[in-house]
Amino acid sequence: MPAARTAFVPGHITGFFSTHPDDDPTRAGSRGAGLTLTDGVTTTVTRASETSISLNGQPIDVEPVRTVLDALRATARVEAESDLPVGAGFGVSGALALGTALAANGAFDRRLSTNELVTIAHGAEVQAGTGLGDVVAQARGGVPIRLEPGAPPHGALDSVPQRARIEYCSFGERSTEDVLAGDTGSLDEAGRIALSRIVEEPTLGSLLYASRHFAREAGLLSEPVEEAIRAVSEADGQAAMAMLGNTVFALGSGLSDAGYDAAACTTHPAGAMLK
Repeated sequence: MPAARTAFVPGHITGFFSTHPDDDPTRAGSRGAGLTLTDGVTTTVTRASETSISLNGQPIDVEPVRTVLDALRATARVEAESDLPVGAGFGVSGALALGTALAANGAFDRRLSTNELVTIAHGAEVQAGTGLGDVVAQARGGVPIRLEPGAPPHGALDSVPQRARIEYCSFGERSTEDVLAGDTGSLDEAGRIALSRIVEEPTLGSLLYASRHFAREAGLLSEPVEEAIRAVSEADGQAAMAMLGNTVFALGSGLSDAGYDAAACTTHPAGAMLK
């Protein structure tokens, strides 16, 4: 078997969501919708005598990654590379967990299916409190709609059948754990309403509209994100907040047209994969 394998996992921006806890982490998760990105995380797993994890050459401790390695009975060097900011709503933790699962499965010849690996990575994220829906969305790719919570076979997904250029601008980190640990009542109700809208009209325009409404109703908008969304709207564009991060994303050239120095990519056409 190969000593090392590499996987690519697209970044994931959630536009809106509702939380659905369960004692079984593979059944727990979220409903909602968002975008996967061609900007993502490339993870290489190499068999080693002791486990280490790094991101962009710097040591990092990522609980879901260690949980995934334990589940696969793998001691490895995990080296990840990404241009995406951490803690800003791009699903980097989920990408690390899923990329590790895919690459370790190959490097250690564990012979598990994609669904089994997604379930391991999703469960690890839920247990760590670092995410509820990124992993299943990143495994799907495109513009995924999470209709039912949980990993395979419990969750159910659909998607918006469109691709687009995406711009994004981050104004700093925000703790997913802190938000999920608080009272999510108003957030969950706003997420339910947003999901019904995107199911009724599965378009990118509807996704951005529902996401903006969700952020306001859930009380999650930060001042710089709110200002950026307003500026994009005044420039005849569409933007919304990335959950859960202090980040704004826009369709097309919306942020550039509004005067922001934004990063750009496109929606990813497929899900996570071995390279």
